[in-house]
Amino acid sequence: MTSKPRVVIIGAGIVGTNVADELVSRGWSDITIVEQGPLDMPGGSTSHAPGLVFQTNPSKTMTLFARYTVEKLLSLKSGGQSCFNQVGGLEVATTPERLADLKRKQGYAHSWGIDARIISAEECRTLYPSLTDNGLILGGLHVPTDGLALAARAVQVLIKRTKDAGVRYLEMTPVTGIEKSNGRVTGVVTPGGTIPADIVISCAGFWGVEVGAMVGVPIPLLPMAHQYVKTTPLSHEEPTSSATNGETLTNGDTPVDPNSASLPILRYQDQDLYYREHGEQYGIGYYGHRPMPVVAASLGTTPKEVDEKNMPSRLEFSPEDFEPAWKLSQEILPALQKCEIADGFNGIFSFTPDGGPLVGQAPNVDGFYVAEAVWVTHSAGVARALAELLTDGKSKIDLAECELARFEDVQLTRDFVSETAQQNFVEVYDIIHPLQPRDSPRGLRVTPFYARQKELGAFFLEGTGWERPFWYEANEKLLKDLPPEWKPKERDAWSARYYSPIAAAEAWKTRTAVAMYDMTPLRRLEITGPGAVDLLMRLTTGTVSRKPGAVTYTLLLDDQGGIKSDITVARIAEELYQVGVNGPVDTAYFTREARQQTARSPERAVHVRDITGGTCCIGLWGPLSRDVISAVTSDDFSNKGLTYFRCKKVSIAGIPVTALRLSYVGERGWELYASADNGLRLWDALWKAGQAHGIIAGGRTAFNSLRLEKGFRLWGADMTTEHDPYEAGLDFALKLDKSFVGKSALFGRSKKTVSRRLRCLTVDDGVSVVLGKEPVFVDGRPQGYVTSAAFGFTVGKPIAYAWLPSAVGEGDAVEIEYFGQRIKATVTAEPLYDPQMSRLRG
Repeated sequence: MTSKPRVVIIGAGIVGTNVADELVSRGWSDITIVEQGPLDMPGGSTSHAPGLVFQTNPSKTMTLFARYTVEKLLSLKSGGQSCFNQVGGLEVATTPERLADLKRKQGYAHSWGIDARIISAEECRTLYPSLTDNGLILGGLHVPTDGLALAARAVQVLIKRTKDAGVRYLEMTPVTGIEKSNGRVTGVVTPGGTIPADIVISCAGFWGVEVGAMVGVPIPLLPMAHQYVKTTPLSHEEPTSSATNGETLTNGDTPVDPNSASLPILRYQDQDLYYREHGEQYGIGYYGHRPMPVVAASLGTTPKEVDEKNMPSRLEFSPEDFEPAWKLSQEILPALQKCEIADGFNGIFSFTPDGGPLVGQAPNVDGFYVAEAVWVTHSAGVARALAELLTDGKSKIDLAECELARFEDVQLTRDFVSETAQQNFVEVYDIIHPLQPRDSPRGLRVTPFYARQKELGAFFLEGTGWERPFWYEANEKLLKDLPPEWKPKERDAWSARYYSPIAAAEAWKTRTAVAMYDMTPLRRLEITGPGAVDLLMRLTTGTVSRKPGAVTYTLLLDDQGGIKSDITVARIAEELYQVGVNGPVDTAYFTREARQQTARSPERAVHVRDITGGTCCIGLWGPLSRDVISAVTSDDFSNKGLTYFRCKKVSIAGIPVTALRLSYVGERGWELYASADNGLRLWDALWKAGQAHGIIAGGRTAFNSLRLEKGFRLWGADMTTEHDPYEAGLDFALKLDKSFVGKSALFGRSKKTVSRRLRCLTVDDGVSVVLGKEPVFVDGRPQGYVTSAAFGFTVGKPIAYAWLPSAVGEGDAVEIEYFGQRIKATVTAEPLYDPQMSRLRG
């Protein structure tokens, strides 16, 4: 790459122009934006977007994207007015379940730094006089900083600003191809010729699938049509609002700005509706209709003449789909009973399998980046994150939930994307439990033990396509044998969903006897070649160059010292490593680094292969685990024969197995890896040998409880790229006598210098279980948030890990907000269980 990279951005909507602006502000100048439509109205989703910005989201990342979008649009001025009308946001509840959910959402707002407040039905009507007073409204959530993004205006401001800074724009210029050489983009092909490029950024919105196909990159999004209407003007006798921002609204015969608004943006999620003012008219958006998928390639080329009612992203309105919405709208806003629908359309937006945007570099093509499936709400935030990624090497906001590379191969198939994206459209306003799995597609990936798990009555939840047992009904009979101190406590209805008290019995048996856990879904890489040790020594914080047989828990850091991942590296042979990673993003990272190292130094070639699907893993853990395994192998599994954090090849019941002496539940035992074809035999052999010792199968509910009692972190929940090892309590994994990526950024940092720390909390009442992401209050103010939580069956009380200011120390009292209520908790020394490590090393 040249010292000043040549950047080509595809798409001049709210995302593409923001990306250019963010790059310009960071000193990049050689930027070209290619747009297939006219610049004054490109014709994509931005051109028809209603512009409602509700910032609060269960995702911290998405909330912070939205918050920055609000800040930036407020700063963009056109004709003396900003590009954001901060009228506030109001979400109303018409069911007790929705009101409870709004209380939960208030908690998210407090966790992520958004001002939000639950208000009564009367306060809702004070804020929004047009709301019905027939008892339908039970309450609401008010966020004063929400409002309306004037997206089309913002695009024109950004185009002018970036043009003045030297950005080149090519309008009415479709992209017909993307050139690449040696796995890297080199140019963008248009009818006017090829534009040389070191970096290509696709901000093509719902056309992103077609752009990705040009370079061989699957873009897992589905364009979907969504209904939006404008009403006829309201009667002057029933005004919607008064003047704001210097604009005169309904006031006799005074002219009205057709897009002005002063009432809060309104969401009626119980019926899949939202509302905004357009001067004297109402705008109504509806998600309650049937999914309407669209193939972007079928829309043809964008014409030269694009206007508000004629653009590729605006399809013909289907009034029959809107009929229920119109009746419901007239009920909640009675003033609409005197109106009619003046105009409607089916506007195209992008939906993805998990509802998140697609951001970052393609895993298989260097220099090709995307910012797709990004709604106006998050546009500037995503653009800033991508610009930081390009110029600084990382985004200040963690991108794990948005990474283009986050999907498994099975999740990239056309059928999977279509079905799950349509389901996300249907559920966009539904109340979704954090553990709630999708109903379909299911059974995409099952482990070799699946048949046995079903026989044992496994309750499966789905993750990354895998069917994962959370508990086994066969263990219900153990509940009657539980000692009093192990008896599970009653839970509230929300935390009791996707939970069974059977997990207490499974935890008990793990601590007192022996259990088998299916660890197959954890991704495994095989890293081989003469350069394997060099690659791993450079990328990880640990000493992974020890002789074969060594196992190392270590970290991957980014250039600024943030935690990219935590991994387990087992050196099986001189040039063979087995590496346990956290998902496809880690795979993409290792693969890219291996490819680049091999190209630079062929004598240090290294190969990365995902072996997850061809292998399986059983975690055999518990104080009686050695009794079980000694019955099926002649290999030495004593402390001397296989010490803690060591590995070796063994034979179990005649099956070749790689055994790793480690445990994430805090009990003696091993991770036992075999080829998938031998998996069922391995399960059966261990199960048979374990009958005399009370062996059980354990699920992930018990596993999560046990790992929290032991203080083991979960990457993506407990720590992300936003945190460094000192803050996360993982500095023991740093070997500062060697070089590694991110080491220089850690100079001067220590446990003593951090401003925040991941802390262990125990709940004072001994019964109240939280689920994660709840705000933590210190001295009456929100100061942090919960990352992971569970009931600790061994310690007999709920546990929560939380990010808190470093000034908050062990023994300090805090409060966790759960559905609007404050639960008292105490910062507690960790780990809660076996701090001497005697159970693991015994």
